[in-house]
Amino acid sequence: MEHLRSSLTEVQEVLATLERELHNVERAAQLIVAAFSAGNKLLVAGNGGSAADAHHFATEFEGKFRHDRRGFPALCLCANTSFLTAWSNDYSFDTLYQRQLETHGRPGDVFVGISTSGGSITGYSRNIAIAAARAKTIGLKTIGLAGKGGGSLLKLADVCFVVDSNTTARIQEAHAVLLHLIVEAFEALVEDDDADTPR
Repeated sequence: MEHLRSSLTEVQEVLATLERELHNVERAAQLIVAAFSAGNKLLVAGNGGSAADAHHFATEFEGKFRHDRRGFPALCLCANTSFLTAWSNDYSFDTLYQRQLETHGRPGDVFVGISTSGGSITGYSRNIAIAAARAKTIGLKTIGLAGKGGGSLLKLADVCFVVDSNTTARIQEAHAVLLHLIVEAFEALVEDDDADTPR
Protein backbone atom coordinates (compact mmCIF):
# COMPACT_ATOMS: atom_id res chain seq x y z
CA MET A 1 0.00 0.00 0.00
CA GLU A 2 2.84 2.41 0.79
CA HIS A 3 4.26 2.14 -2.73
CA LEU A 4 0.84 3.13 -4.11
CA ARG A 5 0.78 6.21 -1.87
CA SER A 6 4.26 7.06 -3.09
CA SER A 7 3.15 6.74 -6.72
CA LEU A 8 0.10 8.90 -6.10
CA THR A 9 2.29 11.56 -4.49
CA GLU A 10 4.55 11.43 -7.54
CA VAL A 11 1.53 11.90 -9.83
CA GLN A 12 0.45 14.97 -7.88
CA GLU A 13 3.95 16.44 -7.92
CA VAL A 14 4.34 16.00 -11.68
CA LEU A 15 0.90 17.42 -12.46
CA ALA A 16 1.67 20.43 -10.28
CA THR A 17 4.56 21.31 -12.61
CA LEU A 18 2.22 21.68 -15.60
CA GLU A 19 1.22 25.19 -14.59
CA ARG A 20 4.48 26.40 -16.10
CA GLU A 21 3.35 24.96 -19.46
CA LEU A 22 0.13 27.00 -19.72
CA HIS A 23 1.76 29.56 -22.04
CA ASN A 24 2.70 26.68 -24.37
CA VAL A 25 -0.87 25.39 -24.19
CA GLU A 26 -2.06 28.76 -25.53
CA ARG A 27 0.64 28.82 -28.21
CA ALA A 28 -0.22 25.29 -29.35
CA ALA A 29 -3.93 26.09 -29.53
CA GLN A 30 -3.20 29.23 -31.57
CA LEU A 31 -1.06 27.23 -34.04
CA ILE A 32 -3.90 24.77 -34.52
CA VAL A 33 -6.53 27.50 -34.94
CA ALA A 34 -4.33 29.23 -37.53
CA ALA A 35 -3.90 25.96 -39.46
CA PHE A 36 -7.62 25.18 -39.55
CA SER A 37 -8.46 28.77 -40.47
CA ALA A 38 -6.17 28.46 -43.50
CA GLY A 39 -7.79 25.19 -44.59
CA ASN A 40 -5.03 22.99 -43.22
CA LYS A 41 -5.11 19.96 -40.96
CA LEU A 42 -3.62 18.25 -37.92
CA LEU A 43 -1.47 15.11 -38.16
CA VAL A 44 -0.73 13.24 -34.92
CA ALA A 45 1.64 10.36 -34.12
CA GLY A 46 3.14 8.40 -31.23
CA ASN A 47 4.26 4.90 -30.25
CA GLY A 48 2.68 2.53 -27.74
CA GLY A 49 0.80 4.47 -25.08
CA SER A 50 1.63 7.64 -26.99
CA ALA A 51 -0.08 6.15 -30.04
CA ALA A 52 -3.21 5.77 -27.91
CA ASP A 53 -2.81 9.42 -26.90
CA ALA A 54 -2.53 10.33 -30.60
CA HIS A 55 -5.82 8.55 -31.33
CA HIS A 56 -7.45 10.32 -28.40
CA PHE A 57 -6.20 13.77 -29.39
CA ALA A 58 -7.26 13.47 -33.03
CA THR A 59 -10.70 12.30 -31.94
CA GLU A 60 -11.25 15.42 -29.82
CA PHE A 61 -10.99 17.54 -32.99
CA GLU A 62 -12.96 15.28 -35.32
CA GLY A 63 -15.68 15.00 -32.69
CA LYS A 64 -15.88 17.46 -29.83
CA PHE A 65 -14.47 18.10 -26.38
CA ARG A 66 -16.65 20.31 -24.18
CA HIS A 67 -18.67 22.28 -26.71
CA ASP A 68 -20.88 21.29 -29.62
CA ARG A 69 -19.19 22.47 -32.81
CA ARG A 70 -18.24 21.20 -36.23
CA GLY A 71 -15.44 18.69 -36.62
CA PHE A 72 -11.95 19.71 -37.70
CA PRO A 73 -9.59 17.65 -39.88
CA ALA A 74 -7.26 15.66 -37.63
CA LEU A 75 -5.49 12.55 -38.91
CA CYS A 76 -3.99 9.99 -36.54
CA LEU A 77 -0.96 8.51 -38.30
CA CYS A 78 -1.05 5.43 -36.05
CA ALA A 79 -4.50 4.34 -37.22
CA ASN A 80 -3.87 2.53 -40.51
CA THR A 81 -2.51 -0.84 -39.39
CA SER A 82 -2.21 -2.13 -42.97
CA PHE A 83 0.11 0.73 -43.88
CA LEU A 84 2.03 0.57 -40.59
CA THR A 85 2.77 -3.15 -40.94
CA ALA A 86 3.44 -3.04 -44.70
CA TRP A 87 5.85 -0.10 -44.53
CA SER A 88 7.63 -1.41 -41.42
CA ASN A 89 7.99 -4.87 -42.96
CA ASP A 90 9.13 -3.69 -46.39
CA TYR A 91 11.16 -0.64 -45.42
CA SER A 92 11.62 0.61 -41.85
CA PHE A 93 9.61 1.36 -38.71
CA ASP A 94 11.84 4.42 -38.33
CA THR A 95 10.40 6.14 -41.40
CA LEU A 96 6.71 5.19 -41.26
CA TYR A 97 5.58 8.58 -39.92
CA GLN A 98 7.94 10.47 -42.21
CA ARG A 99 6.37 8.66 -45.18
CA GLN A 100 2.85 9.59 -44.08
CA LEU A 101 3.83 13.23 -43.60
CA GLU A 102 5.25 13.25 -47.12
CA THR A 103 2.02 11.70 -48.41
CA HIS A 104 -0.58 13.67 -46.45
CA GLY A 105 1.25 16.74 -45.18
CA ARG A 106 1.01 20.14 -46.83
CA PRO A 107 2.70 23.43 -45.91
CA GLY A 108 0.74 25.01 -43.07
CA ASP A 109 -0.41 21.71 -41.56
CA VAL A 110 0.48 20.97 -37.93
CA PHE A 111 2.30 17.79 -36.89
CA VAL A 112 1.90 16.68 -33.27
CA GLY A 113 4.63 14.25 -32.18
CA ILE A 114 4.14 12.50 -28.84
CA SER A 115 7.05 10.66 -27.18
CA THR A 116 7.77 10.13 -23.51
CA SER A 117 11.48 10.39 -24.30
CA GLY A 118 11.18 13.18 -26.84
CA GLY A 119 12.73 11.00 -29.50
CA SER A 120 16.20 10.80 -30.98
CA ILE A 121 17.44 10.28 -34.52
CA THR A 122 19.73 7.54 -33.18
CA GLY A 123 17.80 6.28 -30.13
CA TYR A 124 14.29 5.72 -28.85
CA SER A 125 11.27 6.98 -30.84
CA ARG A 126 13.43 7.57 -33.89
CA ASN A 127 10.31 7.61 -36.05
CA ILE A 128 8.97 10.64 -34.14
CA ALA A 129 12.26 12.54 -34.35
CA ILE A 130 12.67 11.71 -38.05
CA ALA A 131 9.09 12.81 -38.74
CA ALA A 132 9.55 16.07 -36.84
CA ALA A 133 12.70 16.83 -38.82
CA ARG A 134 10.90 16.08 -42.09
CA ALA A 135 7.89 18.17 -41.06
CA LYS A 136 10.16 21.20 -40.79
CA THR A 137 11.56 20.73 -44.31
CA ILE A 138 8.12 20.47 -45.93
CA GLY A 139 6.66 23.49 -44.17
CA LEU A 140 4.65 22.01 -41.30
CA LYS A 141 4.52 23.47 -37.82
CA THR A 142 5.33 20.96 -35.07
CA ILE A 143 4.00 20.55 -31.54
CA GLY A 144 6.00 18.13 -29.42
CA LEU A 145 5.08 16.40 -26.18
CA ALA A 146 8.04 14.88 -24.40
CA GLY A 147 9.63 14.05 -21.07
CA LYS A 148 13.07 12.97 -19.87
CA GLY A 149 14.67 16.26 -20.87
CA GLY A 150 12.85 16.73 -24.17
CA GLY A 151 15.04 14.73 -26.57
CA SER A 152 15.08 15.79 -30.20
CA LEU A 153 11.62 17.32 -30.01
CA LEU A 154 12.93 20.09 -27.80
CA LYS A 155 14.96 21.44 -30.74
CA LEU A 156 12.75 20.38 -33.62
CA ALA A 157 9.30 21.47 -32.42
CA ASP A 158 7.87 24.97 -32.73
CA VAL A 159 6.14 24.37 -29.39
CA CYS A 160 7.45 21.65 -27.08
CA PHE A 161 6.04 20.43 -23.78
CA VAL A 162 8.64 18.73 -21.60
CA VAL A 163 7.17 16.95 -18.59
CA ASP A 164 9.48 17.19 -15.58
CA SER A 165 9.84 13.46 -14.97
CA ASN A 166 11.89 10.46 -16.04
CA THR A 167 9.10 7.96 -15.28
CA THR A 168 7.21 6.87 -18.39
CA ALA A 169 3.86 6.40 -16.62
CA ARG A 170 3.98 9.85 -15.03
CA ILE A 171 4.91 11.46 -18.36
CA GLN A 172 2.02 9.74 -20.13
CA GLU A 173 -0.41 10.87 -17.44
CA ALA A 174 0.82 14.44 -17.78
CA HIS A 175 0.58 14.25 -21.57
CA ALA A 176 -3.09 13.26 -21.30
CA VAL A 177 -3.76 16.36 -19.19
CA LEU A 178 -1.81 18.63 -21.54
CA LEU A 179 -3.65 17.31 -24.60
CA HIS A 180 -6.99 18.02 -22.95
CA LEU A 181 -5.83 21.52 -22.04
CA ILE A 182 -4.81 22.19 -25.64
CA VAL A 183 -8.25 21.16 -26.91
CA GLU A 184 -9.92 23.25 -24.20
CA ALA A 185 -7.83 26.28 -25.20
CA PHE A 186 -8.65 25.61 -28.85
CA GLU A 187 -12.38 25.56 -28.17
CA ALA A 188 -12.07 28.82 -26.22
CA LEU A 189 -10.65 30.41 -29.39
CA VAL A 190 -13.59 29.27 -31.50
CA GLU A 191 -16.33 31.85 -31.95
CA ASP A 192 -19.17 31.24 -29.50
CA ASP A 193 -21.77 32.50 -31.93
CA ASP A 194 -20.37 30.68 -34.97
CA ALA A 195 -18.71 27.41 -34.00
CA ASP A 196 -17.75 26.80 -37.64
CA THR A 197 -15.34 29.72 -37.74
CA PRO A 198 -12.19 29.91 -35.62
CA ARG A 199 -11.11 33.43 -34.67
